[in-house]
Amino acid sequence: MSRFSAVTDNPHDGRFNQKTGILLTNLGSPDAPTASALRTYLREFLSDPRIVEIPRFVWMIILHGIILRIRPKRSAKLYESIWTENGSPLTHITRQQSLKLNALLKEHGYTNTEVVMAMRYGNPSIEAGLEQLRDKGLTRIIVLPLYPQYSSPTTGSTFDAVSNVLRKWRWVPELHFINGYHKNTRYIESLANSISEDLAANGMPQKLVFSYHGMPKLFLERGDPYHCLCLQTTRLVIEKLGLDKDQVISTFQSRFGKAEWLKPYTDATLESFPAQGIKDIAIISPAFSADCLETLEELEGENREIFEHAGGEKYRYIAALNERDDHIDAMFDILKPML
Repeated sequence: MSRFSAVTDNPHDGRFNQKTGILLTNLGSPDAPTASALRTYLREFLSDPRIVEIPRFVWMIILHGIILRIRPKRSAKLYESIWTENGSPLTHITRQQSLKLNALLKEHGYTNTEVVMAMRYGNPSIEAGLEQLRDKGLTRIIVLPLYPQYSSPTTGSTFDAVSNVLRKWRWVPELHFINGYHKNTRYIESLANSISEDLAANGMPQKLVFSYHGMPKLFLERGDPYHCLCLQTTRLVIEKLGLDKDQVISTFQSRFGKAEWLKPYTDATLESFPAQGIKDIAIISPAFSADCLETLEELEGENREIFEHAGGEKYRYIAALNERDDHIDAMFDILKPML
């Protein structure tokens, strides 16, 4: 039987019964903590024009002539340090989030919904995720990129990937694309709850650091709202917790290259604290919906060492929201108006 007699894109087929597919996406991880897998992953990631906005011809020479020859081996060692028996923490956590969200939807009576996870780079790909939803005969698709604060390199790039797949489909389903949720009440509550639990167990540090993933300052100057959305997130959480704004600072991590990025830099800020008498800090990264290399290795490892080497005494990382029940409740709340 041919593909076209077995499966049709046409919604008048009786198999289609107004089911809603939810594509839960995140950035992605290599398939393994090896130089070969990292080379494949980084080639896809760093070839995205949303990630690197310099002339294409120049960048391709740098990428293939230098970066992909040097960085994969070094990055593989970093990934190896966080790899688990379940593989990539980011991939595993996103999968658990999708399973819990699917169960919660069914619990609330949304029996005609299916949740599928996908990654912008690596596997399972966005194309594979969308094809999986199509194969289930779904007529509506909601795409929820798990980036609370919109930015062009993350949310915008996800939209590109979804569009590139759907442009090849004969019949395009009803599509809803969620481009951010940094002000969602349940999301803010979940962040506040995670911080409150830490404070109850460990006490108030001298400084609570909100470390967001960085981006080149040029992106902000060209109109990307990410920086402002991050600061709004911090303000909303401070208000929810009733903290004094002087107890909190927002910083930006994960610089790459020599260009100026959003400031203040997380590593430089942590290094400067002990000399100011700040030797007890807690750090959280609200832009990450799941723990990954940037939190487990960079914040838990590298930045802890920077702070302690400079004279810091107490350093604790407050985990990403991951598959916390209140985080899954927030996802449901974000999706509910479109269900």
